[in-house]
Amino acid sequence: MKDKVAFVTGAAKGMGEAAVRSFAQAGAAVIIADVDMDAANTLARELTSSGARATAVHCDVTKSEDVKAAVEKAVSLYGGLDFAFNNAGVQARNVFTADMTEQEYDRVMDINLKGVWLCMKYELIQMQKQGGGAIVNNSSIGGIVGGPGRAAYHASKHGVIGLTKSAAAEYAAKGIRINAVCPGTIDTPMVQQMFSQGDLSEEDSKKGAPIGRIGQPQEIADAVLWLCSPQSSFVIGQALTVDGGITIL
Repeated sequence: MKDKVAFVTGAAKGMGEAAVRSFAQAGAAVIIADVDMDAANTLARELTSSGARATAVHCDVTKSEDVKAAVEKAVSLYGGLDFAFNNAGVQARNVFTADMTEQEYDRVMDINLKGVWLCMKYELIQMQKQGGGAIVNNSSIGGIVGGPGRAAYHASKHGVIGLTKSAAAEYAAKGIRINAVCPGTIDTPMVQQMFSQGDLSEEDSKKGAPIGRIGQPQEIADAVLWLCSPQSSFVIGQALTVDGGITIL
């Protein structure tokens, strides 16, 4: 991926951070887009000190002006945009559908679903100018199955897959490949917080996966880089499940 440019949201921690590191290791310049600028700047400094090209950019994916400016920053600094991993997302408290507040529902949908659409919107505008590119959206196994207490989250992640498939059909002939990844339980700060709060059981998560463990962020990053690479050139509009086998049971 030498001389290519990658754009990652929710990039300072977890799966986003792993993807940033992998893109940089593969030779791409990387925009580290996040709302946590302390963590984003720390990551950017570490990568640039080792010779990589990386820039931290503040980006609230629910705000059109933030997303537009972040994509434009990638183009102005590095000359274009070749790859995007739309990873920014949030969980919600474990609560049944009728007990959820409107504010909770809106927050999850704004970040997890509207945020992916806004990112795709501006990424696609740029990629069309260039004549190609690859986009990977982060859905979840929650985009494939349901789960009690997580209606808003699962609805948002189902929506990401719908966006992915529809946009993929629209832009494949323009040289832009769009796919999604559907991670299972991954060892990220968000999941660790769910473990500590009792919203998710680490033991049950391990037992529920045929592989017998939870996943690592790097395993998602590897899938993202493959979906962005020429090795997946005939893969269009797919939701690639990376879950240790949870959803095959």
